[in-house]
Amino acid sequence: MDSEDTRALLRLIAAGGRGEPRRRLLENHGSAAAALAAGRSAWRAAGLSPAQQGALGLRTGAGDPTDDWLRWLDGAPGRRVIGFHDPDYPALLHRLEGAPLALWLVGDGDLLWHPSVAVVGSRAASAGGLRNAFDFARDFAAAGVSVTSGLAAGIDTAAHEGALAAPGGRTVAVLGTAIDRPYPTRNAALYRRIADTGAVVSELPPGTAYSRGAFPSRNRIVMGLSLGVVVVEAALRSGAAITARLAGEAGREVFAIPGSIHNPKARGCHRLIRDGAALVETPGEVLEALAPLALVFADDLRRRLDAPKKGPGNAAAAAGIAGPPEGSDPQRLWQALGHDPTGMDELVSRTGLTAAELGSMLLLMELEGRVAVEHGRYSRKSQ
Repeated sequence: MDSEDTRALLRLIAAGGRGEPRRRLLENHGSAAAALAAGRSAWRAAGLSPAQQGALGLRTGAGDPTDDWLRWLDGAPGRRVIGFHDPDYPALLHRLEGAPLALWLVGDGDLLWHPSVAVVGSRAASAGGLRNAFDFARDFAAAGVSVTSGLAAGIDTAAHEGALAAPGGRTVAVLGTAIDRPYPTRNAALYRRIADTGAVVSELPPGTAYSRGAFPSRNRIVMGLSLGVVVVEAALRSGAAITARLAGEAGREVFAIPGSIHNPKARGCHRLIRDGAALVETPGEVLEALAPLALVFADDLRRRLDAPKKGPGNAAAAAGIAGPPEGSDPQRLWQALGHDPTGMDELVSRTGLTAAELGSMLLLMELEGRVAVEHGRYSRKSQ
């Protein structure tokens, strides 16, 4: 992974300071290598501070962390750093004001493009709250929606476990610590399970020291990756309540599960409901409310895959269009699909495409109403 652009991105990360000027620099020049090569006049025009300019102008040497970061990236499969300029940077998060300059990833990067619901709540949750988090997350995952949470104790852990309990369930863990440091440490095994089957992300490079100040930023990323946020239990002043407030301000859907008036962990949910959050009692209510918003992903995926638009939503399927353009990769996939459910391994064999390539195309077809997915197997929908 020791490419020129990766090294340049790591230099930009190591420069520290405000993220906005560095994001602007990437947008102005299209790649991290070009941004670094542009020189001090361009850095100054983008708004980089003198300290940031000085850091970029230094030759790498003693104390420079980029070599350590490269060694971590090369240390195991599935490790990546995705810059703000990268086409693989998740579209919903990209739209968020103050989005991270880069995301460190272990696992499946395509999952960051999958329609997701955030499930958040108290670390010191009640037994009923833990059950609700597990059940809601399992039902979301069984319906083909990924579950995003923060790997914390309590509700976050129950949500990840619930998603993993569904056949083919997908979940994303967003850390408030360095990408190589699961927190709490007792969730290290859960971290590895999620990395193997889903995705773990952080905006903090490997080796970064623990800081409680990073957790509010973690909450923004949890919200920013998701179409909506479900608050299971929360005190009046809590990270989950803050995540929900940020979600509302960013135009995301906010849902809250009501609880007993005698449970102090339900008061945050009741306040959110009074302030306009949707009261929900079943996972189906959340999925129904978010279905129209999932079409955002169809548009973003078309652009990512450079696929032609066939009309809004599933209008193409409703019009009876047979499939994607002749000779394209999506057409090869369409021909490989039948009306009997087919697993990913068989689709890889039939098409010669990779599982990552197929995953994005299958998601787009699913959002367009062309493909049904059940228990990790895919089939054409009947017209």
